[in-house]
Amino acid sequence: MNKKKVITIVGARPQIIKASAISRSISLFFKDKIDEVIVHTGQHYDENMSQIFFEELGIPAPNYNINVGSGSHGKQTAKMMEGIEQILVNEKPDAVILYGDTNSTIAGALAAAKIHIPVVHIEAGLRSFNKKMPEEINRISCDHMSTLLFSPTAQGIVEFKKRRL
Repeated sequence: MNKKKVITIVGARPQIIKASAISRSISLFFKDKIDEVIVHTGQHYDENMSQIFFEELGIPAPNYNINVGSGSHGKQTAKMMEGIEQILVNEKPDAVILYGDTNSTIAGALAAAKIHIPVVHIEAGLRSFNKKMPEEINRISCDHMSTLLFSPTAQGIVEFKKRRL
């Protein structure tokens, strides 16, 4: 059996924390079946918001860091998309794993979906119902571009089904 390659995209502290469980499971139980490539967008770049979590949670250092830094939503997302797309073209993964609702999430979803790479969204279906929040737009958009959706709540599944059907 050929190993599958997944690209995990993180950029903010909550994503790094969530990704640690998947990365740990891959390294402990699936390293003969899955190669994980970690991409850090640099959305959170301060050591206390980023690197310390990689170290303390035992996550492998990112294979790539786009180092996007601060900026408006549009500027930050555009830089991320450009960097992520190039990595996806070069790495040719079987899937992209995304977490939550950040600019890193939406950038990863857009870049992967546009070049037909399956998107796996962890925390799918969660809603604030407040479209004035950029995160809500990111959540809804990512869900619609995703191939596999994993919701942590029953309500998230209900909301996703309402919008998807």
